[in-house]
Order: sequence, then structure tokens, then C-alpha cells
Amino acid sequence: MTTYKEIFGKPIKVLTGDPAPTPITYTVTVSNPGSGNVYYIDGVQTPTLELYEGNTYNFDYSAATGHPFRFATAADAAGSTEYTTGVSVDSNITTIVVASGAPTLFYYCTNHSGMGGRALTPASPSEYEGQIWYNETTGKFRSVVASSAWSSASPLITGRHGLAGGGTQTACAFWGGDGPSNKTEEYNGSGFSSGGNLPYSAIFLAGCGTQTAGLACGGDPGPTQVATACTYDGSSWTGIPSLNTARSRIGATGITSAALAFGGGNPNGVDNSEEYSGSSWSEGNNLNTARRVNNSGGGPQTAAIVAGGAPGPSPSTSTNATEEYNGSSWTTTTNLGTATREMGSSGTQTAFLVSGGLAPSASTTCQQYDGTSWTTLSAALPSAVNQHDQEGTTSAAISTGGNPSLSATNEFNVSANVITAAAWSSGGALNQARRIQGNVGGKDAGLSFGGYTSSPEYLNVSEEYDGTSWTEGNNLNTARYGLRGFGIQTAAVAIGGQAQPAPTAIASYESYDGSSWTASGNMNVAREEPGGFGILTAGVATGGFNSDPSTMLTSTEEYDGSSWTSGGATSIASQSMGASGTLTAGSIAGGYLGPPGARTNRTEEYGGTSWTSGPNVFINVSNQAPAKNGTQDAWQFAGGRAPGIISTTCVYDGSSWATGPNIATARTEFDGGGASSGAGAHLICGGQPGSSSAGVTTTEEFSGETTALNYKNISTS
Repeated sequence: MTTYKEIFGKPIKVLTGDPAPTPITYTVTVSNPGSGNVYYIDGVQTPTLELYEGNTYNFDYSAATGHPFRFATAADAAGSTEYTTGVSVDSNITTIVVASGAPTLFYYCTNHSGMGGRALTPASPSEYEGQIWYNETTGKFRSVVASSAWSSASPLITGRHGLAGGGTQTACAFWGGDGPSNKTEEYNGSGFSSGGNLPYSAIFLAGCGTQTAGLACGGDPGPTQVATACTYDGSSWTGIPSLNTARSRIGATGITSAALAFGGGNPNGVDNSEEYSGSSWSEGNNLNTARRVNNSGGGPQTAAIVAGGAPGPSPSTSTNATEEYNGSSWTTTTNLGTATREMGSSGTQTAFLVSGGLAPSASTTCQQYDGTSWTTLSAALPSAVNQHDQEGTTSAAISTGGNPSLSATNEFNVSANVITAAAWSSGGALNQARRIQGNVGGKDAGLSFGGYTSSPEYLNVSEEYDGTSWTEGNNLNTARYGLRGFGIQTAAVAIGGQAQPAPTAIASYESYDGSSWTASGNMNVAREEPGGFGILTAGVATGGFNSDPSTMLTSTEEYDGSSWTSGGATSIASQSMGASGTLTAGSIAGGYLGPPGARTNRTEEYGGTSWTSGPNVFINVSNQAPAKNGTQDAWQFAGGRAPGIISTTCVYDGSSWATGPNIATARTEFDGGGASSGAGAHLICGGQPGSSSAGVTTTEEFSGETTALNYKNISTS
């Protein structure tokens, strides 16, 4: 009889389930085993946890609310501060998305010492790739298999085609494009932010290098091609000597001190090849096939590759020719499987990936070269695209833009993990259509109150969300719209707004205890459409307007659970801004400045007494829905006016703003709650998607990116 060890070459582990699943939710309780209170994780006393890099873990301490569960880099945070990277807290659930390279952690109670334990943070569980185990629950032999796939990512700020770029999947920049455009956008692995503008505007230019050391050359600013070239240092562009031959639809590869530019059109396909030394361009040996390559190439200056393109006088024909460069001459090698032009590409001479393009119509096909032959991959782009740009490698690439003026971005990965991109999804509909309402709480425990509809105009309706559906609760005491709120579903404050009979701002506020609203008195200043953030006993109301809509406020008030006192003034008077955080660490962004429709992109941060300026949002925006239960340095907002109604999500990390996934329904004049990630993530509802003033019932929920091992059953087939 043959044993499994003889078949597989190693003993077979028997497990109750699969190793390292994600996300995992642990139940945290507290008990005294005789030496004082300690944490129990799923009933086990202070176990040593294994939290794998890239995985998501939720720690629900609802049964131990007097013992807030947190992480640090030393036991009880002794000699260290709380560890917050990838950590969010909402409704007594602490969520951690374990960062790459995370240190060994310790879980602890912020109120009492000696309660916690250790949390190891092993490398990504891709170590399970190729391992075999027996899953007792499923009754199957299982393994982890690496696979290739595209997944959607956050969109460009400005959609465009004919753009160029340089860098890796997690740190790249893209520039130029149709318009023609001079815009540069930088990608950090999760979203796009604005970079320094090119010194010239052009479509069909070339790019190479990295996010902090990029090179742009050639292109078509209209009506003719140019030889212009410049380099990027991560913040601004500097002109360098021009190419010897002006051209567009050009290819480039290499780095800023050793680059190679080849092919293109002027206006017919050209075969010119030029090398850049860091100070000047010199003519090299030409391509064997003259072609417009649309920035399709890869590798260093001395080992480059180009494939496909549009040869000859016609830009509407395609070639399958592949050529390799050895630092002095080009050699024709194995042809592409399908003749294609206007495609994206990434990689090197021995590991090269091309995607999409025209073959002859727009394609989703991906082809990979191993230095000898081409293979058509089973992993296809989510949608057909051409005139896009692609950066990275054959195992980690990013594709963005495309014709016509697309903003869509996709990431390609070869991994033992299945990556599910961050996204918005539809939730249960409100019972009452509304806009300009107040909201607090995330997608698992939300609260929406007041607002405006066509009849009656002023609403007092309050609804609670449980992650699936909305349920009507007890109403506000004063029907109002243009109000805001702060807190959570079971402990909230509704502030200001407009109420009958006089159509002016009001100062009254109400408190909610999870079952009913209590009229609690007045703020010091009447405010309509202010910013609000914080908790029931420590909140902030700022800005808004208090009579004619052109009269904007800079004043801030702080709430301690029973009364309001004056706080610091904002630098810009505005209404309808996004807001998030706590009384001592809050943030606002955007806002409406009053007629004739001006908006701002400012960010201001509150420290408990005064406001300081932060980095600007990449668009002027107002009337957006914030994740107001986020933190000062980790929150987002969605939708709004800029000045048209938008679907954009803007994500803040404390140092810059970047794009997030678009919401499904572009809308404005609504509110949101929750955090930017984790169990209590961003929830939005209601609002105005078009010209109708009645409001809608639509709800959307945000889920952050997740990774999970690609488990496969082993069978005899």
C-alpha cells in the first residue's frame, strides 16, 4: 500500500479548515482566571496570534466595551505608542489589515495593563503555495495555487487616452494624453493624486523611468509632432535636450540616465532609434520594421523589446513583429500571436506583457513573452481598451486610461492570493426618499435623519440601517433639512439645519440614544449645512451659513455632551463641506463658498483648539458624503458637486488626497457615515442624482480591498 507521504514526498497535514483564511472575525471577551482580568480570544486565554501580512482581521470586543482592544509594538504599549497602521475602530470592532513588513505586535487594553498578549505578523501566506493538506470540514485534499488575474482599481482623476508613464504597480506616474493634456497623476498602489504639470501638452507621447525619476519625450500637441523631452523628479518637470527626430506614437524605455526612444509617426511610421545618456540624445541603429508603437516597449536601454504597432503609411493596420535591442542593434524575433497596435505593455526582454489594443478592433487579450515565445493568457482585461498605458512587470502591472478618454484602471497580479478590489455595492433602500439630511454610522449600523423631499419639504423621519435594510425609528422632534450630525447609531447628535415656519438656519440640536430623540437646546450660532464630527460627548460643529446663503461662517463650536463652547475659526468661510474625526483630531475638506457657485479644495485639520491647513483635494468640491467616523489622517468622501454632480471618491491618508473607487450613482446634497475601511466602513444614502429636488432612496456600502488565498481542491481529474 502506498502512503500519502510516498505520493507527495511529505506528510499530509490534517486541518479542521484551511490555513490563513481572510477576513477573520474574532470574539474578544474578558474574564478573571484568578490573577486579574485578561483577554480571551474566541474563548482562549491570551493566545499568541498569527496575523498574516495582507490579511484582514476583525476583533469584536462588544462583550468587553470597558476594555478597548488595540495594538502596540510593546506589551501594554510600554515605551511605545499605539500601532495604527492599517488599523480602524468602529462600533467596538477593531480591524487590522496587516501591512507588509509589519513588526511583531502586542494586543492590549487601553484602560488596564496586563490583559493582552502577542500577535506575530508572518509574511504573506503565499508560503502555502504548493503545499497540500486535508481539510476535515470539506473532506477534501486542498492546496494553494498561484494564478494570474486582472482586478479593478481606483480611476484616474482625469480620464484620457494616448498617455504615457513610468514606474511600478504600487508607485508610478502617468502624464499627457488627449486634450492635449499636460497633467501628471501619481499612483500609490491604491489611488491617484495630482503631480506637477508637464511643461508641454501632448497626446501620444512616450514615457519611461520611475515615479520619482521619469522621462517624457515626443508626442503631438497639435497640429504637428514634436521632439520635446523632459524629466520628472516626483514633483516637477525639467526640460532636457530634444530628440533628434520629432514624432508621436513613440516608444521609450529605460531610466532617465540611460533611456531609449524608438519608432513612432511623423506622420508615417518611422524606424528611428535614439539613446539618451542623461545629457544628450544620439542616433542608434534603426528598427527593422518602421512602426507607430504607442509607447509599447520594455526593458533597460541595453536589453529592450518592442512588439506590435502600426507599420507603413497607414495608422489603421497592425503588425505582429517583435524586435529585441542589445545596446547597439535591433533583431527580429518571434512574432506576436496576434497582430496588434495601440496596446499597453510592461516588463523586460525576457518577461514582457502586452494587453488590449486594436486587433483589429479593441481587445481584452493579454499576451506574454518569455524571451523565446509568446503565450496568450487566460487572464483577460475586464473590458476592451486601446491607447492606454501600462507599467510594472509581468507579475504586477497596472493599466490605466484608454480610448475614448477613459479613467478606468486595472491591476494585473500573479499571486497565490485572490485580490478583491475595494468597491461600492448597493445596499437596502431608504423607506423615505430624501436629500440634505444627516447621517452617522457605518454600513453595519447606520442612522439617517431629517432632510428634504418634494412633499413634505421638511422631514423628521429617522431610520436605522443594520447592514441589510432600513427600519423607521422614532422621529426627530423638529422636522428640518440642511442639518448634519455626529456620533454613532446608538449615540448621535443632530445639529442645525432649516425648519418651518421661517426659512432660515436654526441653532437647535437633538440627541439620540438608540431609541428616541431628545430636544437638547441650542448651539451658540444657528447653522445650515455645517460640518460635523466627533462623538455624543465630544463633538464639533463648524461653518455653514446662518441667514442668506451668501453669508458663510468660519466659526466653530465644541460640544461636551451638555453644552457648546466656542472653538477656533476656519481660514475659509464655507458650507456643505466633508468632515471626519474627533474633537481633538478632526478634519474638513472642500466646501461651498456661496453664490455664484464657487467651491474650494482646501483641507483643514482641527487639534481641539485651532485649525491648520492641510494638503488640497485634487478637485474643488462641495455637498459630498463623508466617512465622518474616520480619523483625521484616514477618511474619505464620495460624490458631491465639482461643479457638476460627480461619482468620485476622494481618499485622504494624512498627507495627500487620492482617488478611490467611484460610487455607482453620481449624486450630491447627501450625507454619509462610517470609516474608510473595516467592519464599519463608509455608508452613503439619499441625495440628488439629477435635476429632481425630491431626493432618492438609494444606498451604497463601501468595502476595502481584501486578499484571500487561492484554495483549490485536488482531484483525480
